[in-house]
Amino acid sequence: MPVTDFLERNAKLYPNEVALVELNPDEKDTRRTSWKEYELIQPSRFEPYRREITWGVFNEKANRFANLLLSRGIKKGDKVAILMYNCLEWLPIYFGVLKSGAIAVPFNFRYDAEEILYCAELAEVDIIVFGPAFIGRIEANAEKLSKGRLLIYVGDGCPDFAESYHELVADCSSKTPDIPLTEDDYGAIYFSSGTTGFPKAILHKHQSLTQAAEMEQKHHSTGRDDVFLCIPPLYHTGAKFHWMGSLVAGSKAVLLKGTKPDTILSAVSSEKCTIVWLLVPWAQDILDALDRGDLKLEDYELSQWRLMHIGAQPVPPSLIKRWKEYFPNHAYDTNYGLSESTGPGCVHLGVENIHKVGAIGVPGYRWQCKIVDEQGVEVKQGEVGELCVKGPGVMTCYYHNEKATAETLKDGWLYTGDMAMQDEDGFYFLVDRKKDVIVSGGENIYPVQIEDFMRRHDKIKDVAVIGLPDRRLGEKTAAIIEVKDGMSCTEEEIEEFCMELPRYKRPKEIIFSEIPRNATGKIEKPKLRKMYGADRLVAQENQA
Repeated sequence: MPVTDFLERNAKLYPNEVALVELNPDEKDTRRTSWKEYELIQPSRFEPYRREITWGVFNEKANRFANLLLSRGIKKGDKVAILMYNCLEWLPIYFGVLKSGAIAVPFNFRYDAEEILYCAELAEVDIIVFGPAFIGRIEANAEKLSKGRLLIYVGDGCPDFAESYHELVADCSSKTPDIPLTEDDYGAIYFSSGTTGFPKAILHKHQSLTQAAEMEQKHHSTGRDDVFLCIPPLYHTGAKFHWMGSLVAGSKAVLLKGTKPDTILSAVSSEKCTIVWLLVPWAQDILDALDRGDLKLEDYELSQWRLMHIGAQPVPPSLIKRWKEYFPNHAYDTNYGLSESTGPGCVHLGVENIHKVGAIGVPGYRWQCKIVDEQGVEVKQGEVGELCVKGPGVMTCYYHNEKATAETLKDGWLYTGDMAMQDEDGFYFLVDRKKDVIVSGGENIYPVQIEDFMRRHDKIKDVAVIGLPDRRLGEKTAAIIEVKDGMSCTEEEIEEFCMELPRYKRPKEIIFSEIPRNATGKIEKPKLRKMYGADRLVAQENQA
């Protein structure tokens, strides 16, 4: 069954029950969508900006958008991109795309103007739906983006080069469109890093989406009385498919903007959240605030909070130990996944396995796993090799990239590019990263993009960017710089130069040193990682 059937079911069974809440402690007005970046939002204990919709309204909004798309000539296989911060419109628009038979293409909201154009062309996008924060980035390439594409704006003050979402859907039917869907129809394209650092387009069928939704509900035993708190951005497969556990259960979810400790605990308290998905930095911040006395647990109603899930990066065992000291009754869970496997869960720890903190877990619901050597032969237990997964959530292909597809998909197995080992109890542990992508605070950072930028500096001979272990972020970016002969350079010069980069891409550590290369002149990043203490994906404590 296509994943849209769950929404239709909920609208029939629970039409007047709350499906989604948008909560923003910094917004006090009536703007239809909010757009501030998470790190800029300050917590407030005064009446936060709050909106909600029921399952019935959710389904009607999805139907209206689907019928709008159909009225504009959208057909099965066409692509609709979504470029918005989390808001109440995001998921109804996503499901409207699916109901129309089109392919949903979520864009990372951190993309700059050129990355937006690149991904739109790579995925052959027909329509781009965007929010207020992206007016400038869309306008920068409006002429190219609007050529053969419709631009739809969600929010107040629609720019001249786009059409207003709210005006367009007002006159559209709220009835379910007559578009037959099956699990074999294409449903979504997500983006991943290629070996060059540029995103690859990952094509999934509806089968993948349904698998991810059912798996999430199964893994967390999500029931009708649960309330899921979703903080990460919905363009992430992890955020979206963790929420789909609520979709399958027909239960309420809260989209929270803001990651300050008080913001999170206030939301859990006011909305009676039972399942909370945190990233490592947010969990660390909550614990640090409790240690300092900035927060007091007795100020919040948290007794209903039953499950704390941490995902998107390796979890230090010391964090869970500290967490259990404050929250002894919380179940803890984590998992592993990638966009090519429709997000999280192909490897899953399980709440019953807290004694295995540090592991990513065992094969998830309907998944198989194996570890192979460079020849594709399974290694012995305890030996390190490449982690491969197989299941109904594996991607169809990299869109228009046969070479990368052939390298990644072999006999139904997805070769993840991550190195792992299996212990004597059958639990999988990540050991090293075959790919060079840095995961910092749950975000993917592509070293090649930073390196290409930094090489523009007239004093830099060459540069290599790697990830170093970081207690709060999981990994932080470090730039190893080789200065041109006869020149000198300071950290301050580099920091000033890198101000042109988005904040999350700026190196957190700058090291001046000779860069090791192999016989062909290629930079040896594994050697650099070993030199600077990043030769293990997880901090050393994770192996204790």
